Amino acid sequence: MTTANPDIPPQSAPAPRRSGRLLAWGVHALTMSGLVFASLAMLSVIHDEIRWMWLWLALAMIVDGVDGTCARRARVKEVIPWFDGGVLDILIDYLTWTFIPALFMYLRLPMGPKPVAGALMILVLVSSTFCYANEGEKSTDNYFVGFPAAWNIVAVMMWVLALPGWLNIALTILLSVLTLVPTHYVHPARVTRFRTLNIAAVGVWLVGTVWLVIVHPARPIAALVMSVGGGVWLLVAGGLRTARGVDTPS
Repeated sequence: MTTANPDIPPQSAPAPRRSGRLLAWGVHALTMSGLVFASLAMLSVIHDEIRWMWLWLALAMIVDGVDGTCARRARVKEVIPWFDGGVLDILIDYLTWTFIPALFMYLRLPMGPKPVAGALMILVLVSSTFCYANEGEKSTDNYFVGFPAAWNIVAVMMWVLALPGWLNIALTILLSVLTLVPTHYVHPARVTRFRTLNIAAVGVWLVGTVWLVIVHPARPIAALVMSVGGGVWLLVAGGLRTARGVDTPS
C-alpha cells in the first residue's frame, strides 16, 4: 500500500475558464428572470390585469421548464459551487406556482366570505411547504408524490371554467390534503411511461387553456374539450401510477 507524501500538497481541480463562468452565470440569470415575471404577475394582480398575469406566469413556467437542463449542461454546480441555483429555483417556484396564484384565488375567485377565502389562502401556502421542503417529492420513476403545489394550474382552471365558490373551496381543501397523501402526479418531461402521450396532453391542455384565457369569459366548446381533456388524461396517468403502489422516493 502506498501513502501520500505529506510534503506534497494535493492537486486542486483546475479553475473553470472565464467562458464557463460566464455561461454558468447566464444560466443563473435565466433562472432569475423568473423573479422579473413574478413581479410583473404580482403587479398585474394588483391592477386587475388578469390576462397579463397569466402571460407572465406562463413565461415563468417556460423558464422553469428549461433552466434545469441548461444548468446541467453548463455544469453550474461545478463552475460556481458557492451559489445554489436549486434554492433560487425553489424560491421562484414558490412565488409563481403557489404564492401569486393563491393571492389571485383570494382576490379574484369566488372562495366564500373573505375570512374563509383568507383561511384557504393560508392553507394553500402552508400545505405547499410540505411539497417544496420534501426531500422525497419524487418517486424513483420521477412521478411527483403528493399534489405538487401546482396552484397556478388549479387557479387558471377555476377561472376559465368559472367554477362556483363551493366547488373552489372543496377543491382547495382536497388538493391541500393530497399534498400529504402519497398519490402520484405526472412530470411530463421525466416520466417515461406514456411520455409521448403525456407531452401531447400537455400541449393540448396548453392550447385549450390559452384559448380560454384569451377569450374569457367566453368558453368555446372546442377550447373546453382541449383544456379539460388534456388535464383529465394527466390525472388519469397519475392515478394509474398510484394504483401500482408507492415505491421509495428519489
